[in-house]
Amino acid sequence: MAVNAAAVYKDNRILTASPAELTLMLYEGAIKFCNIAILSIEKNDVEKANINIIKAERIIAELRITLDFKYPSANQFEIVYDYIYRRLIEGNIKKDVEIIEEALGYIREMRDTWKEVMRLAK
Repeated sequence: MAVNAAAVYKDNRILTASPAELTLMLYEGAIKFCNIAILSIEKNDVEKANINIIKAERIIAELRITLDFKYPSANQFEIVYDYIYRRLIEGNIKKDVEIIEEALGYIREMRDTWKEVMRLAK
């Protein structure tokens, strides 16, 4: 029963979130999946690492395709997203914790910047 209640809460949180909050959730998800991947690599669980890196890649791809190029900053975001995406792929191929941690650092910076934008917009 608790699992169902948690799932309902999560679904409602997503359904009632603003676009800005959804973006923040995507960043948080990418961070979570990178952390799981790092732990999985350290435990030599290659399959779990692969699954979670791919989840992070998909989130970065989603953030990238939703960029609105009527804003000049979208070009800079696209460059950063492209770099993060390529590093995640390389980190996955090599199962290299340092590469995944580098990508994770950029994702955290993007998330923190987004949080600040949200704070200033209020």
